[in-house]
Amino acid sequence: MPNNLLPRRHDYRFDRTTFTKDLIAGVTVAVVALPLALGFGLTSGASAAAGLTTAIIAGFLAAVFGGSKYQVSGPTGAMTVVLIPIIHSYGIRAIPFLGLLAGAIVILMAVLRLGKIINRVPWSVVEGFTAGIACVIALQQIPLALGIKKGEGDRSLVVAWHTITNALDIGINWTSLSIVALTLCVKFTYPALIRKLKIRIHIPASFVAIVVALIVVQLFSLHINTIGNIPRSVGAWQGNEINASDFAHLIWPAFLIAVLCAIESLLSARVADGMVHTTSEERYHPNRELFGQGIGTAIASLFGGLPATGAIARSSVNVRAHAQTRMAAILHAVALLFVALVAAPWVSHIPAAAIAGVLLGTSYRILNPRSLKESLRTTKREATVLVVTAVATLGIDLIWGIGIGIMLYAVLHFKAKS
Repeated sequence: MPNNLLPRRHDYRFDRTTFTKDLIAGVTVAVVALPLALGFGLTSGASAAAGLTTAIIAGFLAAVFGGSKYQVSGPTGAMTVVLIPIIHSYGIRAIPFLGLLAGAIVILMAVLRLGKIINRVPWSVVEGFTAGIACVIALQQIPLALGIKKGEGDRSLVVAWHTITNALDIGINWTSLSIVALTLCVKFTYPALIRKLKIRIHIPASFVAIVVALIVVQLFSLHINTIGNIPRSVGAWQGNEINASDFAHLIWPAFLIAVLCAIESLLSARVADGMVHTTSEERYHPNRELFGQGIGTAIASLFGGLPATGAIARSSVNVRAHAQTRMAAILHAVALLFVALVAAPWVSHIPAAAIAGVLLGTSYRILNPRSLKESLRTTKREATVLVVTAVATLGIDLIWGIGIGIMLYAVLHFKAKS
């Protein structure tokens, strides 16, 4: 194994100030990641426990072995879309072998140094992808915000439309929407208030917003959906489910999962670096990131979890919570483990609408309207690529969005040179 793929001592800092900031960021991300992990586990056709196991095991291993300071990994909506038909066709018993194969392919990509290819993706494509992801994240919060089950469909726009239609049929849940509004209000006004009062102790706005929402719900005894029961167990060896005869029909799905894992993880890491304007020395290492994601996916799948990727929403929350090192992502996994084993009854009372509010705020930050306007004012070619990539990412899926964006970029720039 090449030495440049292995963790290095200077990747970790343990001074009190840095560790405190990483701890706060890790706990904040864990609060946001928890309902996502449970939800993605269920919607994939596996279980809530599988989602939580993925967030803990893959989140920890990808943070330790990966190449990004800010990346937070776990089950994601994009991976869920890929897994649903696979689990429907081959059953949940296929996941251990599928995850092992996908993880091995991603590790092979790292050994072959294919990670650097992502650095050649035009920035207009990355910005379009980021804008599309921001919209997808926002749309995914509509069921939680409205306090109802998500509508039918396998595309974000379709699901959102059916969810809103169902909500109009049964009546709008104004209590749930009020908690969303309260969460957003606290999230966006708290930082300015802290600066005005010149308070030096930093507590992430997302964490404060969730706590305020929880207090209001409990104080006024509001009837509102909460995170609910949380599995109090993590991981169980599933390697016995591996059957070599499954290799032939699982290799192609495993390849698709590996490609999605690589693309989403590397772009997520690149976006996170862009949010903090990292220097060249601090930027993520793409091949190390692939190595970490491959290990995380393989091990998590063998212990009852699912294939994982880097997650833009959680990584963005991590950045906004002022994470300093990869210890924040590691502590996020430790915090989820603590929740699973000890604090599940307490956390289960967090309003689902508060989580929706936090992620709606996060999607707005990811979108970054001011930066987006500036990008759209560049050349017509760059703006076209950005918009088309965003629309394709939102309307089709991540891989198609990136592929269409790259092809359009190549065509337009070829015409410009000819």
